Amino acid sequence: MPLPSWLPDAVFYQIFPDRFANGNPANDPPNVAPWGSRPTLWNFMGGDLQGIIQHLDYLLDLGVNALYLNPVFQATSNHRYNITDYYRIDPKLGTMADFRALLEVCHANGIRVVLDGVFNHTGRGFFAFNDILENGEHSPYKDWYIIHRFPVRAYGAGKAEDYEAWWGFRSLPKLNTAHPAVRRFIFDVARYWVAQGMDGWRLDVPNEIDDDAFWQEFRSVVKAVNPDACLLGEIWTAEARWVQHFDGLMHYPLREAILGFVGGGLDAPGFAARLQEFVALYGEHARGMYLPLGSHDTERLMTALGGDEAQVRLALGLQFAYPGAPAVYYGDEIGLEGGKDPDNRRAFPWQADRWRQGLRAWVQRLIAVRKRTPALRRGDFRIVLAKQSQHCVAFARTLGAEAVLVAANASPVKRHCHLPVASLGWEDGRIVRELLGGGEGVVAGDTLHWDLPPRGVAWLR
Repeated sequence: MPLPSWLPDAVFYQIFPDRFANGNPANDPPNVAPWGSRPTLWNFMGGDLQGIIQHLDYLLDLGVNALYLNPVFQATSNHRYNITDYYRIDPKLGTMADFRALLEVCHANGIRVVLDGVFNHTGRGFFAFNDILENGEHSPYKDWYIIHRFPVRAYGAGKAEDYEAWWGFRSLPKLNTAHPAVRRFIFDVARYWVAQGMDGWRLDVPNEIDDDAFWQEFRSVVKAVNPDACLLGEIWTAEARWVQHFDGLMHYPLREAILGFVGGGLDAPGFAARLQEFVALYGEHARGMYLPLGSHDTERLMTALGGDEAQVRLALGLQFAYPGAPAVYYGDEIGLEGGKDPDNRRAFPWQADRWRQGLRAWVQRLIAVRKRTPALRRGDFRIVLAKQSQHCVAFARTLGAEAVLVAANASPVKRHCHLPVASLGWEDGRIVRELLGGGEGVVAGDTLHWDLPPRGVAWLR
C-alpha cells in the first residue's frame, strides 16, 4: 500500500484547539477562564478555529506544513474526546464556515489538515446513548453499546458497571463496533469529513477496536474519497500489525528511546539497536510514522528533560533526522513546560518575551534544512557508530548519491568522534560541511574526525 505522496515530507504541528489562540471571543462560553490560567479537566480558555487562522503566519514562519488538531466536534469537555455530534463543529470553536475557511487558507499555503477521529467511544450526550438513558431496554439503539443491565446509570462516583466504558469512565461509553448500524455510522462520518476537504484522520486508540475487517473497511472508505488522505493510528507500542491498516502510527516508542538516550537512561548501543529495530519492523511505513516528542497525553518535552534546553535541542536534532514525519506539540518550540494531563495543555503564551527564542530558531533551522535535504525525508537509514564509552551515536540517511551523517553526543562533556565514512562513499580528502551550525572538516582515509559539544548534534554532508 503506497504512502500518501506528501506524508514523508510532512512536518506536523499538533494543536489542542482550546489552548492555541482565541480568535473570536464571541464564541467563548460564559464561564471562560482567563487565558493562561492553570489548566484543569473542566475549564475552557477560548481557543478556536479563528485563532488558528489568525496565527497561520506564525506557523508558516516556523516552517510546518501539516496540522493535527485534537477533536473539533461538538462535545462537553475541553478535550472533546466525549463527542456528542460528529457532524457539527463545536460552537465554542466556531462554525462550519470557520472550518472551511481554515482548510482554504491552510491549503492555499501548502499546509495539510488532519483531524482526530474518536470512534471507540462517544460522550453520554450522543443521540444513541441518550436514547438508551431515556428508554432503557426499549431503546432502538440499545445494541449500539455493550449494555450489561438496565437501567443504565451513567452518572455518579466510581467506574461504569452497567455498560462498557473506555477505561471504566462513565463519561465515555464504548461503541459496539460489531453492530452493523454502528459501523455504517462511523464509516459515513469518516467519508463525510474527508469529502469536506480535510487531509486525513488520526485515529484515537484504534487498538481498542481490535477488528482487522473494521479497519480495512475504514481504510477503503477513506481512500475511495481521497487516495492521498493519510491515516495515522495512536498505537503506543511497536507493532507492525497496524501498518496494514494505517499509513503510519504515533511513534511513542521512538519518543521513549530518544528521551532515554538524551536523559541518560539508555546507553548508546541500546539506543542504536532500538533505532535500527524500528526501521526493520515497519519497512516502507517507517517513512510514514508520526514522530512525537510531546503530546496532549505526555509530559511536555522541556519538562520531561528537566528544563535542560541543550538536551531538548539534542532530542529535536535526532527526531528531525529520523525516518518519518516529525511533529511539534504546540508550544514545545518555545520551551513551554507542563506535567501530565491536564498540565500539558496550557494556553500558548503569545507574548514573545516569554519564549525561548533560541529554541524556536533551532526548530526553524531543523525544519528548513530537512525540507531542502531529500535524504533526511526519504532516505534509507543505517547505524554508523554506537560508542558506549562516549555515549555517542551516529547514523546515516542515504538517497542515491546523497548522504547525511547524523552524529549525537548525549554526554555532558565534549567528545572527539572517529566516524567511519567509507560506506557513505566519502573518500579521503573530501570536505564535509555541518548543515545546522556551520563548520567543516576533511575526511582522513576512511574516517571523519569531528568534535561534538556536550549534548551536541551535527548533521554532516
